[in-house]
Amino acid sequence: MGERIVQVDGIELCTESFGKPADPAVLLIMGATASMVWWEEAFCRQIANNGRYVIRYDNRDTGRSTVYPPGSPAYTFEDMSDDAVRVLDAYGIEKAHIVGMSMGGMLAQMIALKHADRVLTVTLTATSNFAPELPPMEEKVVAFFENAGAVEWTNDQAVADFAVEKWRVLAGSRYDFPEERIRQLAVEEVRRAANPASMNNHGLVSGGETYLTRTHEIAAPALVIHGTADPIIPYPHGQALAKAIPGAKLLTLHETGHELAHGDWDVIVTAIAEHTASPAER
Repeated sequence: MGERIVQVDGIELCTESFGKPADPAVLLIMGATASMVWWEEAFCRQIANNGRYVIRYDNRDTGRSTVYPPGSPAYTFEDMSDDAVRVLDAYGIEKAHIVGMSMGGMLAQMIALKHADRVLTVTLTATSNFAPELPPMEEKVVAFFENAGAVEWTNDQAVADFAVEKWRVLAGSRYDFPEERIRQLAVEEVRRAANPASMNNHGLVSGGETYLTRTHEIAAPALVIHGTADPIIPYPHGQALAKAIPGAKLLTLHETGHELAHGDWDVIVTAIAEHTASPAER
């Protein structure tokens, strides 16, 4: 374990690994405006304890990876999907199980289509192919993010407070909101961030939209995990995604929101372990 900076094609990607390199690789891709710390260390270790080599990394404009001036992301979603392959290349991994959450799940779909030869399986958590007929995010989420411009992004305390409230808005009703744990992660994220304000660039990124119209072409075994109380990517998105991808399985998390709730870890990790198991392990 230990952070490692991957330098390739003029950018830097901060990565961290857990487990034994000889085990099958699981690459974790986090969602928009969120660094790799939200794949909590204990969660990563729990996956690794099932005989997997787990890698998490900071997407561009988060954590210790390359950042761009706020308001000016010089990259596309397609570039971000290529970043995942850059990480695999740096670790000498030919094929991996790709696990993405939210925007990371969108990138995972793109990777499964653009780099199919590098993908063993995909696990798509709290994400979507964003088909036009699917329901929009809830108004409470829209209202919350409309106030993002008022945050003093040079004030670490203000940024951490904003992150805590963001995760509170996105949480479901099944579990009590773990404010202390979320605040610890938010503080860690701010401490590691090269420029916290740059995280908002993810809202301006575009590109790769045609891949999301081709989810029915994904050939890798797919597991879709979605909470019924997700306010930003409502549950019907997960249902539609599981229906669109041939042979996909749907794991429903009742009353869970747009989150990796600690109370769901066991069922999520078990599902990932089973989904990524080799024929000999089954």
